[in-house]
Amino acid sequence: MARKDALLRLHTSLVAKRDALRKQLLMELEDSTSSDHLGGDLADAALDDSQNEMHSQLAAFESRELEQIERALQLLKAGKYGQCEVCGEQIPIARLKALPYATVCIDCRQRQERRTDRGEGFSENWESLYEYEGRLSDRDLTFRDLDVPVD
Repeated sequence: MARKDALLRLHTSLVAKRDALRKQLLMELEDSTSSDHLGGDLADAALDDSQNEMHSQLAAFESRELEQIERALQLLKAGKYGQCEVCGEQIPIARLKALPYATVCIDCRQRQERRTDRGEGFSENWESLYEYEGRLSDRDLTFRDLDVPVD
């Protein structure tokens, strides 16, 4: 019964974190679209560009975390949350409290990391938010989309 109670508390925590991330990403999206280069010199424009890039990278990180949380919530609904996807054993509650969207136990994760260190198998995909959004919209580019004069 204690595990079930802990999983219910983790569910509440995941939902709260998901909602907070959604709100944060929406605010960052609104901020990035409202900060155009209106006046100022070249240094101001460069500073704006670097801040936009930093916000973009942060949003990419938050988007990945949001995806992981959404997946954890789906696993909860399916009754598979807290079960290692590799060995099938239960993931300890302490690990889930530390990383609520963990899908593998510590032993399996360490094996994955050792294989990665040796250049085998498992690897993370750290794409930028721009590339991620690009995959979501499969429209064709036209010359009007490019900021290049056409002769």
